[in-house]
Amino acid sequence: EIGVIPKKIYCNKAMVKPLEAAFRNLITTGYVKELKTWDGVFNIRNIRGRATPSLHSYGAACDVNAAWNQLGKPTSLTAGFVKCFTDVGFNWGGNFKSRIDSQHFELSLETFLSEMERLRTNK
Repeated sequence: EIGVIPKKIYCNKAMVKPLEAAFRNLITTGYVKELKTWDGVFNIRNIRGRATPSLHSYGAACDVNAAWNQLGKPTSLTAGFVKCFTDVGFNWGGNFKSRIDSQHFELSLETFLSEMERLRTNK
């Protein structure tokens, strides 16, 4: 275990490789020191205030440092930390246009589809 990176995570199988890559990026760049809390992946629920299921319901999103990055508030995450995730196929909630959610990282549709294809063909 490194910092608060958990040893076991329940997530969508398409998220495994990208999440491993994001963690590797955090470790090799030293940004892992900014990871204060791991606030989860799999959680069956709707998007807050909406009737649409959250990507957490599908195990395709994660939250970090939630207490310091509350919905609609400015982020405490550095650009370098965010880049560790976005470089490997995650969208960052801090870039959402309708409602900033800077604790939130979700697999991009493109990454999700390419990972599902990789898994389907066992590559």
